Amino acid sequence: MYNDITGIILCGGKSKRMGTDKSFMKLGDRYIIEIMADLMKLIFQRVILISNDVEKYKFLNLMTYEDIFKGKGPLGGIHSGLINSDTEKIFVIACDIPLITKNAISFILNYPSEKSIKVPFADGFVQQLCGLYSKSNIELIEELLNSPGHGKCKVLELVEKADGEIIYIENQMQNYKKDTFLNLNDINSYNKAAELYSD
Repeated sequence: MYNDITGIILCGGKSKRMGTDKSFMKLGDRYIIEIMADLMKLIFQRVILISNDVEKYKFLNLMTYEDIFKGKGPLGGIHSGLINSDTEKIFVIACDIPLITKNAISFILNYPSEKSIKVPFADGFVQQLCGLYSKSNIELIEELLNSPGHGKCKVLELVEKADGEIIYIENQMQNYKKDTFLNLNDINSYNKAAELYSD
């Protein structure tokens, strides 16, 4: 268990395509947010939620903080996680990738790199909401949050500007499982996750 890295769960998505709050959909007999919280508590001594609806998650008994920069998407959540953590590094995870495993997270954490950001590449995308971020990036993040939007994902922009480590996890991790990073964007992806999920 890590005591020098804080686990951060981002719960800020609007769930527009799903039509209901993804974090309170169930896999098996548990809410997805419970699955994510239990997994993170296995790995990190400190786990924090980032949400602008603090009351909704009180039942989890985790410290919950709002975005400091409101309406700025997941980069605002990463910023709040860095500001509110007591550790130099945080491991960020979105609340809607419930098939992620302890082994996959451990692989990212232990990947040999001194860079201030480490994120995996899988399923054809940089999985920027499942990675390690350091407080040394706060100033750059605030610059990006204060800059006008131009259609580019701000978290990806951060990874590029900070020269983050991209981990090609599908090829580099032994026993990598397909769909580890399945994102619950719509009912089809939820149904797929429900088929694949096992307690």
